[in-house]
Amino acid sequence: MAETIAFPPGFVWGAATASYQIEGAVDEDGRGESIWDRFSHTPSKVANGDTGDVACDHYHRWREDIALMGQLGLDAYRFSIAWPRVVPTGQVPVNHLGLDFYDRLVDGLLEAGITPWATLYHWDLPQALQDAGGWPARDTVEAFLIYADAVTRRLGDRVTNWITFNEPWVASIIGHLWGVHAPGLTDLSAALATSHHLLLAHGLAVPLIRANSPGAQVGITLNLAPGVPDNPADESSVAAARSFDGYMNRWFLDPIAGRGYPEDMLAIYGDAAPDVREGDLAAIAAPTDFLGVNYYFPAHVSAATEGLMPFTMAMGEPGGESLTAMGWTVEPDSLEDILLRLTREYDAKPIYITENGAAYDDPDPVDGRVADPERIAYYDGHLRACARAIAAGADLRGYFAWSLMDNFDWSEGYSKRFGITHVNYETQERTIKDSGLWYRDQIAANVMPSG
Repeated sequence: MAETIAFPPGFVWGAATASYQIEGAVDEDGRGESIWDRFSHTPSKVANGDTGDVACDHYHRWREDIALMGQLGLDAYRFSIAWPRVVPTGQVPVNHLGLDFYDRLVDGLLEAGITPWATLYHWDLPQALQDAGGWPARDTVEAFLIYADAVTRRLGDRVTNWITFNEPWVASIIGHLWGVHAPGLTDLSAALATSHHLLLAHGLAVPLIRANSPGAQVGITLNLAPGVPDNPADESSVAAARSFDGYMNRWFLDPIAGRGYPEDMLAIYGDAAPDVREGDLAAIAAPTDFLGVNYYFPAHVSAATEGLMPFTMAMGEPGGESLTAMGWTVEPDSLEDILLRLTREYDAKPIYITENGAAYDDPDPVDGRVADPERIAYYDGHLRACARAIAAGADLRGYFAWSLMDNFDWSEGYSKRFGITHVNYETQERTIKDSGLWYRDQIAANVMPSG
């Protein structure tokens, strides 16, 4: 694994985080309550009763964290903006103290030679909007546009890479159908209405962002996972994998590509399908400048005769491949498959890997070192898959490691560590892991010498 993996000139090397997972300072400078504040403070919802109240204290330690990015040699940093920090009640008035924080962060990144990539929504909806109906209510689309307008007016002169939404599948399905993420609902109609309103808000925001941030590149990030039939020789297993693909991938890819919602999934969802009004699909299909892809694992799918969906899925295949601490299989070939499929079937270009990484049970630092060979192997395998996809024709232009640092991992709390930097949550000390040093070396080997 010492061999350098070569990428094209200009390839973007970054790392990613999300606001609720790292910022802390949940009641400072006018920030309002988010659905994740409420959810994490609800007993039994998050492992060990953990919350994001302090997290990595990034709100106060952002200078230190930018210096950390410099040590890693990052070209770019993908972060998300906390809606309740900017618009505490969800709509108006705008909290300029909240925007001031992101002003400072963006200026600090640019001074350090690091390009900011801003995500407008990474799941922290203001609780006030949830109380008014949340994403299942169409009014939340308009509230998002008010928020997006305020952010891009303030930062659009310096931030030129914008992601509207992170993983709308997770926000809609895991948050509104599975009930495992905030707001913790278990209602198919609510989940599908949420998915539609997230996509509609994305499409309507694209021209708004461009107007406020001239020359900006605007896209959306989807979490994609191939559906692998457990028995490729069995027609029912193959059909189940096709339905899973509609549920996980095509439900979001197709409308963004101007194809509308997949007919096979509309048939499965029946009366639970969302209310699609005239003009909605055209708005959702607003042309974008890139597609962000978050990839972690494929799903192993078999047919089901009972339940809501005609398939069952497993995020890991015990005994088949190595597993991360999340129980997810390590299958980098599936990342290559996704990139080539997007190129072949959707003519997606350019593409950025906006998240890819793994949780492992890392040891505590010893003499300033954290040995995490499994994570190095994970990154090595997935970067090689990216390189193969590029060689085969995928227009992949960048890669963001998940994550810059250990953080609050949603319903898993602080029990899972994804970072290439270790965080001691008691002292807030940061220690770059061996995987971070390895990533630094890969970046350095791919940067063309000046002169």
